[in-house]
Amino acid sequence: MTSQTTLSTIADFFETGGPFMVLLVLLSIVTLTAILLRAWRLREGAIIPRQVAEAVNALRPGDTLKALQDAMEQHPSAISMTLSTLISHLNWSKSENLEAVQTCARHEIAHMEKGLVILEIATGTGPLLGLLGTLSGLVSIFATLGNNGDPVAVARGISEALNTTIAGLAVAVPSLIAHSYFQRRIEMLAIQMESITASLLAKIYQPQ
Repeated sequence: MTSQTTLSTIADFFETGGPFMVLLVLLSIVTLTAILLRAWRLREGAIIPRQVAEAVNALRPGDTLKALQDAMEQHPSAISMTLSTLISHLNWSKSENLEAVQTCARHEIAHMEKGLVILEIATGTGPLLGLLGTLSGLVSIFATLGNNGDPVAVARGISEALNTTIAGLAVAVPSLIAHSYFQRRIEMLAIQMESITASLLAKIYQPQ
């Protein structure tokens, strides 16, 4: 009986929100999907596989790059793409190669940030949609206030109108938290990529 009452309360919560609640539900689904996809794609193993990092660390000046290239082929990733750019331009000067590597790294970072714009949109539009839903509900309530002066009914109507505001904030807050977390995560991964790339550059371009 208690579970049925809970389900009924939840159903009433969404039903009284009107069309704006439908938009918020759709926005929450899109947002949750974006969060799960970013969490999966920003795994450290997907960006900087341990095997590739270890191959760079094990490399000594004068060693061949075969072991590293094998690791990169077996573990395609952002760092593998970046190091592949470095290796493919070994006939260039160090400064020219570094510029090519930085360009590739920026492209990989932009790819990592793909999808974060959805979280930005959800953070901004969630509360606004909720506010619009609340204002729309209040307009309807006060429009019928002259015909029905029951304060209990008015209070109930106002409570229902505020549901969309609650839903909007419920979408925006997790979106903001996830966006901040993923942004920081990308920054840390970018620093690690830069460190690994700099290490390989230093080992290949030894001072003459």
